[in-house]
Amino acid sequence: MVEIFTDGACEPNPGKGGFGIILSFNGHTKEISGGYKLTTNNRMELLAVIIGLEALKIDNQDVTVFSDSQYVCNSVEKGWIWGWQKKGFVGRVNVDLWRRYIVLHHKHKVRFKWIKGHAGHPQNERCDRLAVAASQIPNLPDDVGYLNSKNKITNKLDI
Repeated sequence: MVEIFTDGACEPNPGKGGFGIILSFNGHTKEISGGYKLTTNNRMELLAVIIGLEALKIDNQDVTVFSDSQYVCNSVEKGWIWGWQKKGFVGRVNVDLWRRYIVLHHKHKVRFKWIKGHAGHPQNERCDRLAVAASQIPNLPDDVGYLNSKNKITNKLDI
């Protein structure tokens, strides 16, 4: 069982943002973080999950993702994402990331566990520190997906 702990940060929202990830498998851990100069908190929460899943070297893994994002957890666990996909993501945000997530979802057996943020959960607290630190790095890159969505490019069929 692979465990992925994730968190996203953005200040202000939208604004400079970052993500933090801890991968845990068989007693080994790996930390990953990154950031963008203009993005949103929800994008960083979702991107953390995506980057964590993309870091897995073997397909068909049993994965539990621990996130304090109800947006991300509910979208998958309550099946909203599949309805959005069926309707071509019309009127939805973060389409580029949801499409990227779907590919990874089919590569692994993914389930989500929501955890309360800022409640003392050690891995969540560490992911938060990673995300905040990443958001404060100078000369962060552009979040092209976010910028494109502001120009209404991403909501068109771009698969």
